[in-house]
Amino acid sequence: MRHAVATAENEERNSLAVTDLFKICSHCERLSKKDLGVRIPRPLGNGPSRFIPEKEILQVSKVDTRTQSIFEDAFAALGRLDNISLVMGFHPQYLESFLRTQHYLLQMDGPLSLHYRHYIGIMAAARHQCSYLVNLHVNDFLQVGGDPKWLNGLDEAPQKLQQLSELNKILAHRPWLLTKEHMERLLKAEEHSWSLAELIHAVVLLTHYHSLASFTFGCGITPEIHCEGGHTFRPPSLSHYCVCDIANGNGHAIHHDNLLGNQDMCGEVEVLMERMKQLQECRDEEEASQEEMATRFEREKTESMLVVTAEDEECVPSRDISRHFEDPSYGYKEFSRRGEHVPTFRVQDYSWEDHGFSLVNRLYPDVGQMLDEKFQMACNLTYNTMATHKDVDTSMLRRAIWNYIHCMFGIRYDDYDYGEINQLLDRSFKIYIKTMVCSPEKTTKRMYESFWRQFQHSEKVHVNLLLMEARMQAELLYALRAITVYMT
Repeated sequence: MRHAVATAENEERNSLAVTDLFKICSHCERLSKKDLGVRIPRPLGNGPSRFIPEKEILQVSKVDTRTQSIFEDAFAALGRLDNISLVMGFHPQYLESFLRTQHYLLQMDGPLSLHYRHYIGIMAAARHQCSYLVNLHVNDFLQVGGDPKWLNGLDEAPQKLQQLSELNKILAHRPWLLTKEHMERLLKAEEHSWSLAELIHAVVLLTHYHSLASFTFGCGITPEIHCEGGHTFRPPSLSHYCVCDIANGNGHAIHHDNLLGNQDMCGEVEVLMERMKQLQECRDEEEASQEEMATRFEREKTESMLVVTAEDEECVPSRDISRHFEDPSYGYKEFSRRGEHVPTFRVQDYSWEDHGFSLVNRLYPDVGQMLDEKFQMACNLTYNTMATHKDVDTSMLRRAIWNYIHCMFGIRYDDYDYGEINQLLDRSFKIYIKTMVCSPEKTTKRMYESFWRQFQHSEKVHVNLLLMEARMQAELLYALRAITVYMT
């Protein structure tokens, strides 16, 4: 885990926030309209995230030359630097792996045409009502020559893409229901059939954007100023400074840090560290039997289904989003209400390392390797810190988070004691995890702030990277197993 590094005081005072560059007072706005006849947009949000102060995000590239270099390369390649990348910039090692993989999936040689790739991205992001990613890929779809008629709705897209809708729906919400029959219907659809290589490419794209939607909502990512939903033409409020004020030296923004959480949760980090120490001592002293380990897994799996994802009512997708997918009522929440049983998927029988990796690499060369590096990066990333504490081994905590997510999807590791999860992850954290992974569109700032209140924002972003990658791997395992069974 890592906490953000603060810049020198003078540098902070002299630095100009991104959003400040676009603020303008009413007087200047009237002059601009009179002289140029144009309307000047202002950003709706304050920075790349609704949850994380803009100054913390912008400090990263100033103090970390590697992050700055990655940002420059991304901008040169894409002609833009999106807010997802800015927030991931807290962890440059991961960001580099993420951007390399995403670029390969979308731009490099592969089984699917470029416009198909972006349309599948739209379908996957729409499944979770993620307008940020949908709008991003609508623009990219048109730029690579995609047919604008397809954007009127899924029923306007080719039959081949429409047939992917069922796989998209099940993968996003209940991947344990996937069978070889789902794959067979896609691979043997006569003139609309998918090849095995095309299907692998599509599955990787679907899982990539389902999990990226989780990260987008989990970090409160806001649209860029040039994107839909990222700007307004209304005059700013009196509390905002104009660029003319900044030029006159009146532009020092006041940031109010909420210290209440730290006061309420005093000692939270120390308690968690002590539990980690005690669990390690228990590991060294005795080891539970396989029967007991299996019982603890089933208990944790059952309890995870009872965790309520959100207090809000059902989110109803807008027409702009819902036209890109079918059956909007289908979701994880409906499943858990019926109290059905999630079957157990034993990693010892089918794992990413021994089975999924080789299947992807064989049918879509190099992608298996890139995904494996990204998974490993998320799992092993550490700065040996927890909040203000240094030289801390966080491997136990990272594994508990990863395995809890897989447990929610019914995936079991025979060598892991699931009794550790309740010791390390409290209820507010579990609610956040389940909401972000299963119903990310319901994630709120209050949920984000309610767990790990003494930790840095960069550490919470690290958690979100773990959640994103664990979810992606869980979906991939079910889809790849179904394809493997079909092939055999």
